[in-house]
Amino acid sequence: ATFPPTRSLTHPAVIMATVTCNAFSAMTASLDSFEANTVERHACGDDDVVFDIKFCGICHTDVHFVKNDLGMSAYPLTPGHELAGVVTAVGKNVSKLAVGDKVGVGCMVDACHACKNCNKFEEQYCATGSTFTYGGMSTYGRAGPNGKPTVGGYSDVMVVHERYAIKVPADAPLDQVAPLLCAGITMYDPLVRFGCSLGGKKVGIAGIGGLGMMGIKIAAAMGCEVTAISTSANKEAMSMSMGAAKFLLTSDAAAMAAAAGSLDIVLDTVSANHELMPYANLLCGDGQMTLIGLTTEPFSVPGAPFLFSQKSLRGSLIGGTQRTQEMIDFCCSKGVYPDIKVIPATEVMDVLKKLEEKNDSIVRYVIDCATIPKK
Repeated sequence: ATFPPTRSLTHPAVIMATVTCNAFSAMTASLDSFEANTVERHACGDDDVVFDIKFCGICHTDVHFVKNDLGMSAYPLTPGHELAGVVTAVGKNVSKLAVGDKVGVGCMVDACHACKNCNKFEEQYCATGSTFTYGGMSTYGRAGPNGKPTVGGYSDVMVVHERYAIKVPADAPLDQVAPLLCAGITMYDPLVRFGCSLGGKKVGIAGIGGLGMMGIKIAAAMGCEVTAISTSANKEAMSMSMGAAKFLLTSDAAAMAAAAGSLDIVLDTVSANHELMPYANLLCGDGQMTLIGLTTEPFSVPGAPFLFSQKSLRGSLIGGTQRTQEMIDFCCSKGVYPDIKVIPATEVMDVLKKLEEKNDSIVRYVIDCATIPKK
């Protein structure tokens, strides 16, 4: 894919202009602090896409940012990095989208576009830091005035550089597409990197919540044998219905021992603090365990099980813009969508509290952005 040259970092005629939109924002580091708010976005530049946000998925990361678990949040904070909507305006250099097209935006809205990773369209690993869709700071001049916090999708209008605007097929359901922009790409990227898109791999998905659900569905659609791994016995029937061939209950020591060495890859989506070795022991020689869930405490693992088996432990963070477009095309063509529950904005606080505890319902919650309150 190619994109037009990026906009100059000094473009006052564009950067200084703003668009005011409605938002539902956390006013403090409390999940109960959401209020109607107005926020400003930069006006449409030559390389920008403007769209009405129809739906925005709710992610467990939103809990971390609202509560300032990572120590980087500023308030008011408008979360949301699973945006789906319809294009209302485009800049004169925009070539891949037109007014009326369906569009999505995921977890980032800018990066340096000059480093090794950006040149490979792996902007999430930008050497000087990608700009998050919300809770980030505009740095490179394409996500609003430099030094201004970015504003997420719990709102009704978005302005974004074309590179970060993902084209959505016309017949795709936007409410189900929205969570793909985070959960979908988060699971798709490491599966593709490990060769699962060719089929035939034995894939373990640890943690059967909103992320795990997408991991099962995508890996199964790729033609892999999927083992769902959970601490909850009540996840078995749902896991099998989503495409898992096998189910492992972590508290069943005999079953875990029998499954040792049986998997090529384990994607660990667990966001609560936990031990890694029960999952790593399931890997075959030269198998790979990928950390995906964001935890707040460090892990401790012995070296010997990895040294003597060539197993590897790595992390994975969402995916770049090219891979995200590839994921949308794959999922929409195969009808791979999350199980969702659409909610009004007034239920956001209750949903975030549920996610803070545990997503036992195996569902992705999605805000109907037509219900964003007006201040």
